[in-house]
Amino acid sequence: MLGITLMVAAVVTAFSYLYISQILIQQVTTTHDVADDLTKQLAFLAADAVPDLTSTRVNTSKPDAVKKAIAYYLSTDKDLNVFLQSAVGNWSTIYDASLVDSDGKVILHTNVEKVGKQISDRPDFQQIQNAGFRKKLRLIYNPPDIYDVRLPMQINGEPFGSVRVGVNTVLVRSELTPRLRHAFVLSLIAILISLIFASGLSRLALGPLEQISRSLDSVTLGDDAMVEGATSDEYGLVSLKIAHLGRQMRDAREIFSALKDNVDQLMGNLQDGLMLFTRDSRVVLVSASVEKFLGRPRHELLGRGVEEIFSAQTALGALVLDCFHLRNSLEPREIEAPNAKRVQISLDFIQEHGTAIGALLTLRDAESARQIEDEIEMSRRMSASGRMTRGVAHEVKNPINAIVLHLQLLQNKLHGIDPDTRRHMDIIDSEIHRLDRVVQTLVEFTRPRDLHLEQTDLRRILDDVITLATPDAEQHGVRVTRHFPSEPMRVKIDPDFIKTAMLNVVLNGIQAMPSGGVLSVTLRRDGDMALTEIEDQGSGIPHDAQDKIFELYFTTKKDSGGGGIGLAQTYQVMQWHYGSVDFESIAGQGTTFRLRLPLVASQNEAGVAGKERDDSETARIA
Repeated sequence: MLGITLMVAAVVTAFSYLYISQILIQQVTTTHDVADDLTKQLAFLAADAVPDLTSTRVNTSKPDAVKKAIAYYLSTDKDLNVFLQSAVGNWSTIYDASLVDSDGKVILHTNVEKVGKQISDRPDFQQIQNAGFRKKLRLIYNPPDIYDVRLPMQINGEPFGSVRVGVNTVLVRSELTPRLRHAFVLSLIAILISLIFASGLSRLALGPLEQISRSLDSVTLGDDAMVEGATSDEYGLVSLKIAHLGRQMRDAREIFSALKDNVDQLMGNLQDGLMLFTRDSRVVLVSASVEKFLGRPRHELLGRGVEEIFSAQTALGALVLDCFHLRNSLEPREIEAPNAKRVQISLDFIQEHGTAIGALLTLRDAESARQIEDEIEMSRRMSASGRMTRGVAHEVKNPINAIVLHLQLLQNKLHGIDPDTRRHMDIIDSEIHRLDRVVQTLVEFTRPRDLHLEQTDLRRILDDVITLATPDAEQHGVRVTRHFPSEPMRVKIDPDFIKTAMLNVVLNGIQAMPSGGVLSVTLRRDGDMALTEIEDQGSGIPHDAQDKIFELYFTTKKDSGGGGIGLAQTYQVMQWHYGSVDFESIAGQGTTFRLRLPLVASQNEAGVAGKERDDSETARIA
């Protein structure tokens, strides 16, 4: 309401301003017209008062004689002098009038004392007439001044001086002030009336709209009580429709908010870089991983065109720009990104009725893709090896049991055998029991396990592992150092399995340093993962063996009795916990194993713990 009232008041004020300015303009124009008419009449009378000097005794070849003769005729002309003297009395804004020769000497003047004297130039009245509204007021209402309205005289066809009529601003002000005061009062009354009228009209016209606005606010806040009590008139029907629209808007907003959160979470967790472009090749959706490929934050990419993001000077940019220019899809291809990484890139144009309505650009770390493929292949091979092992173990276990039983029966029957025969019998018994333990170990490795998950501080697990490995370390002359963070590193794990997995790696590191050295165990946070680094100073893993290090039964310690199960078991346990294990080995300098486990918050976000545990916090892993 206030806005409409002020708008009406502003319009009325503007019209009042125009009205007052027109009054001022009209007064100035009238004053100029009066003075201009007066100069014209005086110029006409002056020209009529002087006869043709060639028919008189005046020597027209002498300018001075001509001037004296003209001045004489003008000063003695009765009509001219009477009209000149009456000018001041007949027009209220006229201050004086005069006839001046070309030398500026007064011939006739309403003030007889100035006749025959030089007269100074006064400002032209055109200054007031051509000025703007505020300048007009300033010129008229400033300290008094006299302005001239001039007209050149023509006598006997020759220029002779000018007619000057003086206008006094004091006289103009006395004529103008009453009219301005009256107009100002009328304007104030008009503004006041318009304010009252606009206020009443806006209240009458906008009252229902205010009620509807309050209803909209209530519906937006989820309060439908005001709408439910609406009447059955037009206002009530509008309120009911607003309530219905409000409920639809709230539902749509909640759905959109949930969808946006899900998309943001998905984009934030994706390992691949995704960029969704519109029909005009502008980015509307960017995953977090794009930042590591392009080296620019997401907020700088959103809304920009493909030409602003990619440069034709790089191999990646040139390829993408060419595909967008030709509207050609791109099959997965490896190329070098601006950060010198190898990137697997693909581009697909989204079609609707045969017309491209957008494009999806996918960026993938080629090294990570190869690593994932290697892990899948490793899992496949371990799965196949496990199935074969279970079958072999089942077939071997029964014959071994039978051999052990019959060997015991044979030993009971042969009481008086010689020592050499007894020694051979003992060797056979020992080797059969060792073979039985190997088969039992394989059975244990390949059968389904129950994980008893619990939240624990990984620092405590590593402390226990180091304590268990200390006797072996002292025996080999190895000093174990630990570097743990001050804050807890809470993970959800089966402590026994993780302890076994960590211990396998630690013991391997100790055994890799038969002449002693330092084994470093470091724990730190790596994004949403807990990273454990176990670094030894051994001779390193041979390059040709690095691809097989996690395979079942593969070992580089055949002379020391290694069975090739420890690292395979570690790999398996880390997979059970949605973790990973990898290593870096340099010949002659040592090996560093890196074991990653999801932190508790990351597991909750991914829903891993909820999917892999029952009510007793136990997970069955096959």
